[in-house]
Amino acid sequence: MKAMILAAGKGTRVRPITYTIPKPLIPILQKPVMEFLLELLRKHGFTQIMANVSHLANEIEGYFRDGQRFGVELGYSFEGNIVDGQLVGRALGSAGGIKRIQEFKPFFDDTFVVLCGDALIDLDLTAAVRWHKERGAIATIITKTVPKAQVSSYGVVVTDDNGRVKAFQEKPAVDEALSTMINTGIYIFEPEVIDYIPSGEVYDIGGDLFPKLVEMGASFYAVAMDFEWVDIGKVPDYWQAVRGVLTGEIKNVGIPGREERPGVYTGLNVQVNWDKVNIQGPVYIGSMTWIEDGATIIGPSMIGPSCHICAGATVDNSVIFEYSRLGPGVRLVDKLVFGRYCVDKNGAAIDVKAAALDWLITDTRQSLPLSEPAERKDMEDLLSEQ
Repeated sequence: MKAMILAAGKGTRVRPITYTIPKPLIPILQKPVMEFLLELLRKHGFTQIMANVSHLANEIEGYFRDGQRFGVELGYSFEGNIVDGQLVGRALGSAGGIKRIQEFKPFFDDTFVVLCGDALIDLDLTAAVRWHKERGAIATIITKTVPKAQVSSYGVVVTDDNGRVKAFQEKPAVDEALSTMINTGIYIFEPEVIDYIPSGEVYDIGGDLFPKLVEMGASFYAVAMDFEWVDIGKVPDYWQAVRGVLTGEIKNVGIPGREERPGVYTGLNVQVNWDKVNIQGPVYIGSMTWIEDGATIIGPSMIGPSCHICAGATVDNSVIFEYSRLGPGVRLVDKLVFGRYCVDKNGAAIDVKAAALDWLITDTRQSLPLSEPAERKDMEDLLSEQ
């Protein structure tokens, strides 16, 4: 069976991570989100998969290649072109990407599944496809119910008693939302739905195609199913996903490495004297990371591979990406460190280089300055208040 993964978006709401990592490659404890999706598709018999790519397309294609090592066949549809020797992405929209593949050569010749490449799910796809076929649907959305305050981040779906979609609103204001049932970005389509997507246009599934299907009175359905769904649409969502895995709230993702102490997991060759540090799980520490004596790590926290946590530094309820060095006495509470950026749990970021803090939070592959700035105390206060 055939499927498509939507992987062309820029992921602007997950910046700064998506400056250098495309959303489908955002790691959940070192494993990219899209890898979980390939495993799910393979489990349910979907082994021929296309992905549309645009932003940082080379990163996605270089990691997954043709899908062999994941047990699937994987192809790519690049959206963009080369300008002045550089790849420039020009995404066609989620529906436009499907149209481009089908026009190149008809690929979708039977019922197919479309998944957004930025969510962790454990949906029973077999049961979902069966429900879709029993209704004789041309299109089916898998839905979830969320608190009303969150509806503005999603497409809102209104159905009749039989599940037929009567109205679809793409990210409405809270006071304008017609329901709290939202689109999870998981779709089941028949090939003929592609006939309603215009050629050569930027066209979106939620914003354009679905309202059109409602207006036409097409056989368009929605079904709420019981499954785990973790949408990584924004930095706070990513934060909660990592926390959820560490605390065990997210069941379909295991913690890698081995458990060195209760609730403390490590990768290979971590350098730490367990008797001289304060580490309170749940915590994951990646391979080749050095935790100096006197450091404190309070979970749920993740320290990526090849990091260096200096003496007296504190990491509390935080996520530290690979190759990060936290200087002596640094105290990070509710923070995400990614390269030159320090981000709070609401998504507000400080560029540590622009703020002259790059001697305090640095790359482990970078030479350290011979002396620390005289204004160290003021800078530490700025970071702790961010």
